[in-house]
Amino acid sequence: MREHQRPALKLGRNMFRRVFLQLAFLFTVAAAQAQLIPGSPTPPPRLPPPSDGDASQALLEKVPPNTILVKGAEPSASDHSTPLPEEGSIAKSIYRNRYLDMTLPLPGDFTELFEGPPPSDSGKYVLAQLVPASSLKSPVKGTILISAQDTFFSLIPTRNAVETIRYTKEHLPSYYEAEHAPADVKIAGRNFVRFDYKSPVANLHWHVLATEIRCHVVEFVFTSQDTTLLERLVADLNKMELPADTRTPVCIGNYATAANITYKVDPILADRRFNQIPVRIIIDKNGRVRHVHLISAFSDQATKITEALLQWTFKPYMRNGQAVEVETGIMFRSTKNGNDASRTAASTND
Repeated sequence: MREHQRPALKLGRNMFRRVFLQLAFLFTVAAAQAQLIPGSPTPPPRLPPPSDGDASQALLEKVPPNTILVKGAEPSASDHSTPLPEEGSIAKSIYRNRYLDMTLPLPGDFTELFEGPPPSDSGKYVLAQLVPASSLKSPVKGTILISAQDTFFSLIPTRNAVETIRYTKEHLPSYYEAEHAPADVKIAGRNFVRFDYKSPVANLHWHVLATEIRCHVVEFVFTSQDTTLLERLVADLNKMELPADTRTPVCIGNYATAANITYKVDPILADRRFNQIPVRIIIDKNGRVRHVHLISAFSDQATKITEALLQWTFKPYMRNGQAVEVETGIMFRSTKNGNDASRTAASTND
């Protein structure tokens, strides 16, 4: 049997830890935003850790009797060397993501208390979530969120950064107000779309900037009452290093079709979970699948899908007379009879 199951990222290993991280981040943001609003009450005190000092257990309760615990869906991959979107990390105030080939120096007065949850089954990633560090002396603070949406599997009908920002504006809740219409801007030599809106009641402002990298819409969301701080944070994005488009595989939606597949083995998914399973694959210049990334799948599903996909072969993709690598997406789902139901993932990027 092939060794394929990459150890899941440390944050996706069990459902309890996922719930804790999500609740803890929401608690932290709520506390930080309480400091943003003049006259707001003092934030509630943090829950004390248990006597053994393990704060990760502070929000957990005793499991009820007759309860069966099932490990949740999580990301995995067929090899250890190919970068994944969720593997970005922060070290010495610099965010690096090898998959996106992005390097971003971060403001020294912001810190990441908790890493984001595992990616969703619609290909949404929380890459970094930053809050003010204790060293920040300013009475007005803010938050920074960096996320990515896989355009192959997005739940909203958008295919690129322009459509994503336009959708955000058109579906803005009535209690927010747009401050400026979406506009094209240049950040670190790359095209971005910017959209600013606010909450008049809370006197909070959001500056949102989005760009496209490898068929992902990458968003930077800055939130604060202080628009001067927000402009400084936006300007800091010019320190970012972004990839040249020629360094990565060609990103093509709807490539895994009968017209391009020369050999195929269907995975048998008889687990009866019926969850959707988004998968990205990289096809080498000879048409063989060299990398499989399951964005969200149960362990046994990941095993069957990976072993099947590594046997698929495709017609080599030609560009300017040369065979090139291709990255594309496929959505799998279990069916009642145990056969797989798969469809190609759509995107207009090429």
